[in-house]
Amino acid sequence: MRIFSALCLLAGLILPGAAQAQEGHPLTGTWSGDWGPNLEEREHLTVVMRWDGENVTGLINPGPRSVVLGTVRLDVTDWTVRLEAGARDDSGRSVPIAAEGRLENLESAHRTLRGTWRQGDRQGGFLLTRD
Repeated sequence: MRIFSALCLLAGLILPGAAQAQEGHPLTGTWSGDWGPNLEEREHLTVVMRWDGENVTGLINPGPRSVVLGTVRLDVTDWTVRLEAGARDDSGRSVPIAAEGRLENLESAHRTLRGTWRQGDRQGGFLLTRD
């Protein structure tokens, strides 16, 4: 009985720390934020990304008008990220999306991704925080 109690206590101390340390791929999760040419003109963004064991896949603004991420590249030497996708405008024309940024606050579960966003002929800065 004493050994069982000691094992339970040990498991109770170890498992929460192990579960907290296992965050998986640094891009996996739901990211929220915005992008725009200046601080006054901003568009809300939600980006959902998932590591499937080989590639990062995901969606921009999940919902009826979501955009599938085409390419996601992560360079772990300097923690830079490149996202590419193709959206459609209101007239149905293809609008390329390209974003380049750097992961910040890597030690945090709520890390950030900051950089430059281009959508068609519009460009500006973006900031995403992982929920």
